[in-house]
Amino acid sequence: MAFTLPELPYSYDALEPHFDQETMEIHHSRHHQTYVNSLNAALEGSELSGLAVDEVITKLDQVPAEKRTAVRNHGGGHSNHSFFWKNLKIGTTLSGDLKAAIEKDFGSFETFQQQFEKAATTVFGSGWAWLVKKDAALKIVTTHNQDSPLMGEAVAGTSGFPIIGLDVWEHAYYLKYRNKRPDYIKAYWEVVNWDEASRRYKQSS
Repeated sequence: MAFTLPELPYSYDALEPHFDQETMEIHHSRHHQTYVNSLNAALEGSELSGLAVDEVITKLDQVPAEKRTAVRNHGGGHSNHSFFWKNLKIGTTLSGDLKAAIEKDFGSFETFQQQFEKAATTVFGSGWAWLVKKDAALKIVTTHNQDSPLMGEAVAGTSGFPIIGLDVWEHAYYLKYRNKRPDYIKAYWEVVNWDEASRRYKQSS
């Protein structure tokens, strides 16, 4: 069963002015579609193609060696972006158990924001910044390229259950923010879907 591009739960202009319509359309319909197409090509005829993509990227050791890099890159891209789109929405508020956990593990929401922004800004080249649940605590981690914390320490250099994640590839922000990644990172706080983040936090418990 082939992987497919998920529909966005909002229009391409729904995150304006923070994330612009043109970037969202290109990011979703072209970049994400390419990851889907390439993953399908890499897994054609494999039993892994019948699994959910999040499960596929936890089983990279079961992928034939000659296909493993393609599945890591494009499976990671499909998984990360499928998560990312759900993680975006204007008008939600951090509250409840997730707010309490962030304040407990980072001291304050403001400290968490500062640490997350620093992590996202200092990713060299392309990658992601994440808030993950790991060992009963929240942690900020980064991954390179399309690696995911779900891939585990041996592959991605980190691990954990993603709560929120920010794509810091240039294709995610360059049309609007040019080379000003820090401005894009600050704009992210205006579009974080805290309702989805809270749901994932409860799921991780």
